Amino acid sequence: MRIAQIVGTVTLNECHPSFAGARLRLAVPFTCEELAEGTPYRGDTVVVWDELGAGIGSAIALSEGPEAAQPFRPRIKPVDAYNAAILDHIELAD
Repeated sequence: MRIAQIVGTVTLNECHPSFAGARLRLAVPFTCEELAEGTPYRGDTVVVWDELGAGIGSAIALSEGPEAAQPFRPRIKPVDAYNAAILDHIELAD
């Protein structure tokens, strides 16, 4: 699981029926250095399934790969990244 920031929304012309009830968001995962230094994100964007309602600028816990589809079992959703939590505060231990 990684920490990321929501930077945009994906708008679809035609939506697959399995996507009803959530939004696709664009998020940029932070590296450890970016979190520690508080520097702006520099990574690649990831399309994230968001049913928690994260807004632009929200910090989220991002689950990727096969684990991202686990919350939907036994139904199948074609997702590669999932917003597992909206983070209110991030504190790093030294």
